[in-house]
Amino acid sequence: MRRLGSVVALVAFLSMCGCKADPPGKVEQHVVSFAKHHVFVGNRTQKNPLPTTAATIADGKKAFTHYCVACHGMDGQNTGVPFVDHMSPPIPLLTSREVQQYTDGQLKWVIDNGIWPSGMPGSKGTLSDDEIWSIVVFLRNLPPAGSIGTPEMYSH
Repeated sequence: MRRLGSVVALVAFLSMCGCKADPPGKVEQHVVSFAKHHVFVGNRTQKNPLPTTAATIADGKKAFTHYCVACHGMDGQNTGVPFVDHMSPPIPLLTSREVQQYTDGQLKWVIDNGIWPSGMPGSKGTLSDDEIWSIVVFLRNLPPAGSIGTPEMYSH
């Protein structure tokens, strides 16, 4: 009898190892998106003090290149990131409606604090406020996908 219990436990364990969750449906995605945009991500009303100029975009691109390219690619659209198709939850395209609907203050909040448990780290203490605000300006003015190449760390 003891052996039968062990076999049943082993079969149950092995069947659970093969389980795979279905991707979330439209309703689940909408609920999570609403919660992130209206409940969990702060700074909704904070305004970006930096102007949208070529210099600010260039500063944002430079800061983005030092801190964000490992996961988001040079263009914010995951270009050249070898593990992007294996991440769960997926790394969002920064040009996506989901990301672009955040206010500037919310984007700064996400960069400052990260989003747990998504894998998005917070940069508080690593990047200055001006660097983060310039990244926000860059995010609003991302280049076309693939137009600026692959992150150097992955091009070898």
